[in-house]
Amino acid sequence: MLRIRNLRCGYGNLEVVHGASLHVERGEIVGLIGANGAGKTSLLNAIMGLLPPREGSIELDGVSIARQPVWHGVAHSLVLVPEGRQLFSAMTVADNLLMGGYRNPDRDQAIAQALDRFPRLRERWRQPAGTLSGGEQQMLAIARALVARPRLLLLDEPSMGLAPLMVKEVFEVIAELRRKGVTVFLVEQNAMAAFGVTDRVYVLETGDIVMEGRPDDLLHNPEVKRAYLGKGFRNVWE
Repeated sequence: MLRIRNLRCGYGNLEVVHGASLHVERGEIVGLIGANGAGKTSLLNAIMGLLPPREGSIELDGVSIARQPVWHGVAHSLVLVPEGRQLFSAMTVADNLLMGGYRNPDRDQAIAQALDRFPRLRERWRQPAGTLSGGEQQMLAIARALVARPRLLLLDEPSMGLAPLMVKEVFEVIAELRRKGVTVFLVEQNAMAAFGVTDRVYVLETGDIVMEGRPDDLLHNPEVKRAYLGKGFRNVWE
C-alpha cells in the first residue's frame, strides 16, 4: 500500500532523513522506532505532504503522492494522528468527531462505530476535548482519524505522555485495528509497546534506517536491546 524509496527530507540546510526506504503492505501494522531526533516525525510529515521531500519517491497504492499538498493525501484517505494529538481543545468530543468525518458521507455511522470502540468518549460526548485526560485525548485523536475512514492510518507517538496502564489500553486498541484489517504505519519511541502490535518494525537512527525485522527477532537483537530496551526492561504486554 505504501512504498517509500530513497527519501531525503529536512529543514533549511539541515537534512533530517537520509535516503530512507520502506514499505507497508495492506492490512499490516508496521512500526518505525527510534530515539528523539532520529527523524521519525519528519518522515511522517513527508508522507502526509507537510514536509516536501528533497529526493526519493512516496507511493500510495502505486500512485505517487510525493510533493503533493496535504489535502491531496486527505482526499486519498491518508490520515495522520499527529504527535501531541492536536485536538480542537475548545470544541466538544462530538464536534471533534464531526470534524474528523467532514468528508465521509457515512459520517454518522462511522461516529457510532468509533464510540462503540471507545465507549469512554460517549460518556464525555459534550465535554470540551481540552478537559479530557491524556489517555482520553489520545483515544479521541484516534477515533477522529477513524471517522475519516482511512485507507492508511499514520500514528505518531501515541504513547507520548501517557501512564503505563493507559499506554497498554491505547495499544490494545491499535491491536484491535489490525484485527479489523486497518492498515497502520506506527511511529513510536516506546519500542516495547510497538513490538506488541506490529507485524514488522524498522529502526531509524539519525535519519537512516539501519534495521528491519519481525518484533520477535528485534526483541532479541543485542543492539536493539541496548539502544531501546535497556537493562531489565519490562514487557508491557505481560
